[in-house]
Amino acid sequence: MVLAIAPGSAVAHPADAEQLPRLVKMIRSSLVGIGTFQALRRPPVDLKGSGFVVQGGLHVITNYHVVPSGIDTTANERLVVIVGNGRHYTDRNAEVVAIDAEHDLALLKIDGDPLPPVVLGKGGLLPEGTPIALTGYPIGSILGVYPVTHTGIVAAITPIKIPQPDSRFLDAEMILRSPFDVYQLDATAFPGNSGSPVYDIRTGRVEAILNSTFVKETKERALSEPTGISFAIPVIYVHELLKKAGL
Repeated sequence: MVLAIAPGSAVAHPADAEQLPRLVKMIRSSLVGIGTFQALRRPPVDLKGSGFVVQGGLHVITNYHVVPSGIDTTANERLVVIVGNGRHYTDRNAEVVAIDAEHDLALLKIDGDPLPPVVLGKGGLLPEGTPIALTGYPIGSILGVYPVTHTGIVAAITPIKIPQPDSRFLDAEMILRSPFDVYQLDATAFPGNSGSPVYDIRTGRVEAILNSTFVKETKERALSEPTGISFAIPVIYVHELLKKAGL
């Protein structure tokens, strides 16, 4: 496991730092990888991003853009979540049960026994300066499935409108809809971190979901050299998606 504090980050209160190892262990028990499995492929698992278990332990939240499209079912390829760490992990079949393309969220249902769910924040925006951590799979499964944790703060709250990858999701209401607020973080993240839980290290509650593609690309399009800044979708939209799915 790697704990990285970005340069210039605020230093957490000693009490927060002392409980961080416990929180990381707790979050890791609810963390999954999102990808596809094909037995004859090498490696058989193609890890696309991260996700975390919610509610009763059989549902997973991730970014919508992380969910692979065009899965080749004729070649026995299937959508899976990866459970475990290192070189000792298992895959479970998964299916998409609800999406929120506007906020780049997807809800999956998984097979097997329930996993420990995270504790979600209540939905209010965290104030700027709040110490946070995020845990996910930044480099995929090339070297094995190893969760990585980065720490930082909520650096800013800034508006964004996520571009839609498919015109099917564009309608008059969505086009006219105003941008929504996202968290700007000073914690480093990579594409595999998309879907990672972002949690308040004072409480352990998941307050956002890391987005390393659409939000980051939109925000940095005007920059000649992309930065190490990361962005995250507030948990209020996770609550709305769960409600939409009847959970």
